[in-house]
Amino acid sequence: QVQLVESGGGLVQAGGSLRLSCAASGRVFSTYTVGWFRQAPGKEREFVATISWNNVHTGYADSVRGRFTISRDNAKSTLEMNSLKPEDTAVYYCAASNYELGYSLKEYRYWGQGTQVTVSP
Repeated sequence: QVQLVESGGGLVQAGGSLRLSCAASGRVFSTYTVGWFRQAPGKEREFVATISWNNVHTGYADSVRGRFTISRDNAKSTLEMNSLKPEDTAVYYCAASNYELGYSLKEYRYWGQGTQVTVSP
């Protein structure tokens, strides 16, 4: 069992930056791949970024590549978000997976409760 808690969300103007954190507890977090997903009102939850358990591989959605950076250590994951756009507004979730890299929701077993990010025009 892994417990995940996101933090760092908030309101920011377009072009601004935010740093989201995902704190982990429970089973050895370092053995899990981490993913970040987001869900905007009225839309399905979508993939944002992933980082492998050994920090070797990362993956990004096309919509955030070059603007967002995922990182991790043994106890937490961080999502650095730069050049934010209004369309980045969503609830952001972190999740843990046993897969090498996870791009799909179904590949993730453990989820946090989410943190709201709102980007104003």
